[in-house]
Amino acid sequence: MTPKAIKKILKDFRAGEISEKEVFRYLKSLPFKDLSFAKIDHHRALRRGFPETIFGKGKTKDQILKISEEMARYGNVLITKTSEDVFKAIKEKYPKSYYNKLAKTIVIKNGVIKTRKGKILILAAGTSDIPVAEEAAVTAELFGNKVENVYDVGVAGIHRLFANLDKISKSSVIIVVAGMEGALPSVVAGLTDKAVIAVPTSCGYGASFEGITPLLAMLNSCSPGVAVVNIDNGFGAGYLASLINK
Repeated sequence: MTPKAIKKILKDFRAGEISEKEVFRYLKSLPFKDLSFAKIDHHRALRRGFPETIFGKGKTKDQILKISEEMARYGNVLITKTSEDVFKAIKEKYPKSYYNKLAKTIVIKNGVIKTRKGKILILAAGTSDIPVAEEAAVTAELFGNKVENVYDVGVAGIHRLFANLDKISKSSVIIVVAGMEGALPSVVAGLTDKAVIAVPTSCGYGASFEGITPLLAMLNSCSPGVAVVNIDNGFGAGYLASLINK
């Protein structure tokens, strides 16, 4: 539940449009709503500035639908690591929802998104890293940020990155997504005074160990100002970038 939603409840109560019993029902579920298999943290938007997000992997379609229904009462909903099959069920109930096939995310648009100043730039080293970059973009945009994507600018052809120096200098926060040896965040951080959020991906050959190699490389970056999130965690990068831009 957002501050705006709480103000509306109080305004409606003062205007006599809802009863004291209804106000109590809303406030009772303010800390969290217990669905037995999930406890929806309605208070998170008040504490963190952003609502809870549904991690779709490992959840059944029915569980996601029930969680979404409860969360959509108060605003926009983001579901990550999910499938097109789940989206079809969501779309029937929420026609304004949309699915990003690359990111495997569902957004239920159920409220106004106010755009903040500043721009988050997302760089992907290779085409295979785009799905993770797209998850970061969907997250950042839903949280009210201007986002620009620049894809396939890895170190194997560093001139492609240098062609985008103007975009790098004009951004507020930079998310760099890379697999293989994970070198791109270090290069970018050496070119800018902006915060760099590095996202290792599981893209690579055997010795990349499904993202462990780029993760360790990014953690050992010689260029200061690089923060690293977990492997394939585009959502975490988009969230952190939103906090910085906020």
